[in-house]
Amino acid sequence: MSEKNVKEPQVERLDAEGLLTTKKESQFSVVWKRFRRHKLALAGLVIIIIFVLMAIFANAIAPYDPITDQDPYNRNADPSPEHIMGTDEVGRDVFSRLLFAARISLSVALVVVLFSETIGALVGGVSGYFGGWVDMAIQRFVEFLMTLPLLPLLLAFSSLLQGIYIPHIPKEWTSVILISAILIIFGWMGSSRLVRGVVLSLRDLDFTEAARALGMSDLRIIVRHMIPNAMAPIIVDATLGLGGVIVLESALSFLGFGIQPPVPTWGNMLQAAQSGLLGNPVKVIYPGLAIFLTSLAFNYIGDGLRDALDPRLKL
Repeated sequence: MSEKNVKEPQVERLDAEGLLTTKKESQFSVVWKRFRRHKLALAGLVIIIIFVLMAIFANAIAPYDPITDQDPYNRNADPSPEHIMGTDEVGRDVFSRLLFAARISLSVALVVVLFSETIGALVGGVSGYFGGWVDMAIQRFVEFLMTLPLLPLLLAFSSLLQGIYIPHIPKEWTSVILISAILIIFGWMGSSRLVRGVVLSLRDLDFTEAARALGMSDLRIIVRHMIPNAMAPIIVDATLGLGGVIVLESALSFLGFGIQPPVPTWGNMLQAAQSGLLGNPVKVIYPGLAIFLTSLAFNYIGDGLRDALDPRLKL
């Protein structure tokens, strides 16, 4: 047999082994491959990145200070080379305030969602894991809170807490902390029910029984095993919650019960612009469009993540 005939079977065997061997992909690459199929989710991600960069580099981009730089002789001015979006009712640059408002609105949304999801995950994990009277008591309390009308409650608490003074915190920033705290208090119920449902399906599985047999405490099982297995729905819920918090904070600020001027947010900018709606309606468009785009982008991202993190979805 010639040398050529000996090599050909070896080459065919090597090629067959290469075809049969599959390269294992990381979980992140699988999720990203699924996520990027969702074109609207990708567009939403680009929009959010732009707004985040605007918020981070607001000091470098903004031509004026959003609070202290006031021109009383140039109030409610139309767009010009000096003020590309015009000025507000006290002569502050609208473009500068819009940039810093992105920082405040996105920061409040991130803090509120982070704390709300953490509290909700812990409460839902405890409720689903222990079951029985513990689950019943927690769920009846959650259901009671969820039946309450959210916006009137937020308005009432915001009005009651507006006069509170927090030591070592500037007065104008007190409303930011109070509004964040109020939104956290009323924002954890949905995630708790979501995590409870996942934990109920996991608590009697073999890996949970093995953890108990190894002597792990109930709290450690909840934190180390139950909640991590519920991370996919938590991430999706958090993404959708970001848009909801931005809209809620903007609604409170628009109604005059949220974050108070001179601290700029998209909501109180919208509220301030409505007084000149007939004379200069374009100033309502800037904060309104920012609220619309961010909430829509977060919703599309959440929709894309829901599909990407679904274990039943095939590549």
